[in-house]
Amino acid sequence: MLEEGQIFVGVSRKPDDSINKPEYLDLKFGNRHGLVTGATGTGKTVTLQVLAEGFSRAGVPVFCADIKGDLSGIAAKGEPKDFLTKRAEQIGFDDYEFDQFPVIFWDLFGEKGHRVRTTIAEMGPLLLSRLMDASEPQEGVINIAFKIADKGGLPLLDLKDFSSLLNYMAENASELSNQYGLISKASVGSIQRGLLVLEQQGAEHFFGEPALKITDIMRTNNRGYGQISVLAADKLMMNPRLYATFLLWLLSELFEELPEVGDPEKPNLVFFFDEAHLLFNDAPKVLTERVEQVVRLIRSKGVGVYFVTQNPLDVPETVLAQLGNRVQHALRAYSPREQKAVKTAADTFRPNPAFDCATVITTLGTGEALVSTLEAKGSPSIVERTLIRPPSGRVGPLTDAERQQVMDKSPVIGVYDEDLDRESAFEILAARAKKASDSDAAKQAQQNQPTEGGASGRWTLPGFGDDDNDDKPAAQQGRSRSAGYQRETVVEAAMKSVARTVATQVGRALVRGILGSLKR
Repeated sequence: MLEEGQIFVGVSRKPDDSINKPEYLDLKFGNRHGLVTGATGTGKTVTLQVLAEGFSRAGVPVFCADIKGDLSGIAAKGEPKDFLTKRAEQIGFDDYEFDQFPVIFWDLFGEKGHRVRTTIAEMGPLLLSRLMDASEPQEGVINIAFKIADKGGLPLLDLKDFSSLLNYMAENASELSNQYGLISKASVGSIQRGLLVLEQQGAEHFFGEPALKITDIMRTNNRGYGQISVLAADKLMMNPRLYATFLLWLLSELFEELPEVGDPEKPNLVFFFDEAHLLFNDAPKVLTERVEQVVRLIRSKGVGVYFVTQNPLDVPETVLAQLGNRVQHALRAYSPREQKAVKTAADTFRPNPAFDCATVITTLGTGEALVSTLEAKGSPSIVERTLIRPPSGRVGPLTDAERQQVMDKSPVIGVYDEDLDRESAFEILAARAKKASDSDAAKQAQQNQPTEGGASGRWTLPGFGDDDNDDKPAAQQGRSRSAGYQRETVVEAAMKSVARTVATQVGRALVRGILGSLKR
């Protein structure tokens, strides 16, 4: 049943439960995107594994996230189990064989895979604002920060670079506001607190160098199989916003870096976005529009995007309309929202006169789904009730030792495992601050230099400096001006008092004379 140019998905059933015909996904329509939905426990992960294996076997690289750890077994050869062999017999899959697939494990935290990073600059202000859940004024400040960094030659690589730039903006808020618009110190402070939260959640592991190269997730092995990049996401899911932002960043990078190829015979890469609802939850309109734009245009780069989620309502209609290949597992209809989801899912399929989609969706068994893929000139096929084929790789997770063995043979071993900390905004701004501080200190020292005699920095008058007293006895030196305040004698005080009185009286007489002459 394995046909060249196609991925064998499963076998459809007739209304009387007899076997109907094989269901395939044509590779030439693999970049037309897809959707895999269904309630928990209905078989979405196994379907994802079946599709990933099919693309890999056809020489197409795959990127997917491993939410529960179950998907890691795709790196090991499958093992004969009753439910697998039974399904193969049930669908007449006579040439069913176990196989293992080339896998590269990735992990933002570097624990269960190779470190995967990007820089603050590559993330960009829109996604960074999304990651920080920034308000509109805060997003404006973040955009200004990126402009200042570009204009000032300040590479933004990690969180400390961005934090240093924010400190600089706060210290020079008045001057910068005249150039770029209002920079509120309150907004800067809020952003800095947001950075602290990100750091506590582990985001500092994500930002830095060496940054992930797109070419490293688009490899094939010596058997011609496409490498399957598996992102360990069990820990990452504790921060769902970071998970969703990372995958959207990766999707955006693919869109920006890959050349236009039109509609190739098979995709250049297939990207599975598991738990897709996290991408759209509370997403601002501008972000949703960005996702829609990327999904609509990235197919011309030869990239297929497959959203995996529980409910079709999790995906906006504008994005849902771009997804031509559909696999719908069972849904429950206990609440009004679930009933609406069932109706939405049923309405998106090309109807099959043999059964009612809405009814069947609620009665599908585990490992069973409604399947509709693109055919002929790209039109969707009639939906069929399908038994999903068993996967060839292991169903279930690898052990820690097995995972490590895979990583030790990885084609990217040693490339991303060590941090690289080159000169960036943090070091440049620190150097500029030190230079300014040294300059101010030099100016202050110059101002404190004596005009004449005296290297001590005190201002002295000629003839009264310390040097003039060097040859005088110690008792006379004690009366020098530089020695400080000396108590006046009674005679000296009396003479000064008389002088002040005479001067005051003379001054008053002069003033009276002048004012008297003016009155005349």
